[in-house]
This record gives sequence, structure tokens and C-alpha cells, in this order.
Amino acid sequence: MPIGQLTSGDIDEIVAAFTVLGWPGKDHTQYERYLDEQAAGDRVILVARTGGGEFAGYLTVKWETEYAPFRSQGIPEIQDLNVLPHLRRQGLATALMDLAEEHEATRSPIAGIGVGLYADYGPAHLMYLKRGYRPDGRGVTYGGAICSPGDQVRVDDDLCLMMIRRLR
Repeated sequence: MPIGQLTSGDIDEIVAAFTVLGWPGKDHTQYERYLDEQAAGDRVILVARTGGGEFAGYLTVKWETEYAPFRSQGIPEIQDLNVLPHLRRQGLATALMDLAEEHEATRSPIAGIGVGLYADYGPAHLMYLKRGYRPDGRGVTYGGAICSPGDQVRVDDDLCLMMIRRLR
């Protein structure tokens, strides 16, 4: 399974794959922004393909995250890991994570990741725990901000538990 960095030639295929699935927010604007951020050195976007060259999934590494505790400690954050449902359980997410952590290790001894908190994220929780990620100890976040007791938040993709793993 080849993995490379996002190129402009990938965008139409990625958008089409997520449109078929009905996943919101996976539009040209997002991937063009990712491409701009990659060109500026702010983010790395890794794209996985099948042996036949078809788009299979991607993830990004954000070098300076919006999550203040990671940002203040220089911890890069893996964001937006997606593998197409029909291609899961074939090692693609693991391969993407391995390469992302190699990139992160060049700049930080610690990797960060945020994981959503509803049932669709269950397999991701298990994978991250198996890889050695542990909660950062600050509780849950919403939109990158730490939630306080009594806060009412929406259960969606912005509700996360932030996790860390020592790389070296």
C-alpha cells in the first residue's frame, strides 16, 4: 500500500470517495486548505492508496495545534485519520500512523492525537490504546478547548479526548 503526501491531483478522487459515503465536510475547500498548509510547512497530509492505486485513506499531522497544552509543549497532533470503510482492517490506519509518528519524532519526543467520543470512534480508541496512547489527563475538550464541570456540549466530532504517546 503506497503512502505519499497529498498532491492537487488527489483532491477530486478524495472528495468523490467521501461524497459517495455522505460524509460532511470532506469537500474541495478542506483539501485545498490542507494542500496550502502542507506547502507552508504547517501540516503534513499522508495519503494511502491500495496496491492498485485507488485512494484508501489519509491522515494529517498538524505541527502547531489549536489545543493549547499541546501547542505550549511543542507536541504535534495527528488529526483527521480516515480510512474508507470497505478497506478497513487491512493495516492501512496502522501504516498511516507509523509514518505519521516517524514524521513527528523528527520534531518532538511526544505525539498527540484527539479522538472523538461517540460510538463510531470505538475502533480508533482501541487502536490508539494498543499503540500506547494515553489520555493527557486534562479531561475532554470541545473544539480544542478543555471542558469545565457543568459545561454543556454537543456530542459530535469536536468532542474529543486528547491523548499522548512518547515516541523516543
